[in-house]
Amino acid sequence: MAGGPAHPPRRDVLAVRVWTRRRGNVSAVTDKPFSDGIEAIFEVVHRLRAPGGCPWDREQTHESLRPYLLEETYELLEAIDAADDAKMMEELGDLLLQVAMHAEIAAGEGRFDAKQVSEAVAAKMVKRHPHVFGDTSVASADEVLRNWEHQKMQESRSAGSDESVVDRVPATLPALAWTLGLQKRAARVGFDFATPAAAAESVAEEARELAAAAGDRDRAFEEMGDLLFAIVSLARSLKVNPEDALRVAGQRFRKRFAAAEGELRRDGKTFTDLDDQATRELWEKTR
Repeated sequence: MAGGPAHPPRRDVLAVRVWTRRRGNVSAVTDKPFSDGIEAIFEVVHRLRAPGGCPWDREQTHESLRPYLLEETYELLEAIDAADDAKMMEELGDLLLQVAMHAEIAAGEGRFDAKQVSEAVAAKMVKRHPHVFGDTSVASADEVLRNWEHQKMQESRSAGSDESVVDRVPATLPALAWTLGLQKRAARVGFDFATPAAAAESVAEEARELAAAAGDRDRAFEEMGDLLFAIVSLARSLKVNPEDALRVAGQRFRKRFAAAEGELRRDGKTFTDLDDQATRELWEKTR
């Protein structure tokens, strides 16, 4: 950063608050180097990447920022899970910083800028919500989603594309989120279980097939995938986000395991000192 001390890569681009604190000649209240409102971060990023700006920020590319974008997204999710408003505001800001960086990089290469990004998504939202900005009527949120998917299909066909609705789910998503996305897209065009009970029966069937595959690693691998896919489908039919449910289950396990481990530690023991029965009893005790 111009005029600032050396800085670690991680926080320079991901937290403008660090930049403002390090500027000894700038008052955060009376002499801030940016406008009020949403424009602030875009102005700061423009300055950071301009000639004479920050060497580290200036050398970043879309590709080099990928891990930071993912990290900031997960940090925001963690703040949401914690219901921490201050942390949410901070992490939303860090995510907005990523948007500003990518838009500024593209603008510097003459491809598009932040104004075009904002106007394009606003226009898309207006077009995809004719029940708000037009005279279309909808009866439920599910109908909104079906209309949204139908409109995207129409747009794709008008453009001469033979892309499937499931092709639009990014394969770079974590497997659980990708699977959920595939199923949601398919369901919006009518490919779905009729009832949660039918989805549950699919889980039971896949579990039986996995049990029958014991001893055959290749088949077990395939059947495990089918079982996990069926479980995601059951969760979706019950309107349960499987990622959230699994995360909460993991948090319960972590808390319970730590309690059991602590009790063993007080007795000078570890789990390896217990037989199966003692382990089960301790586990029930910490429920």
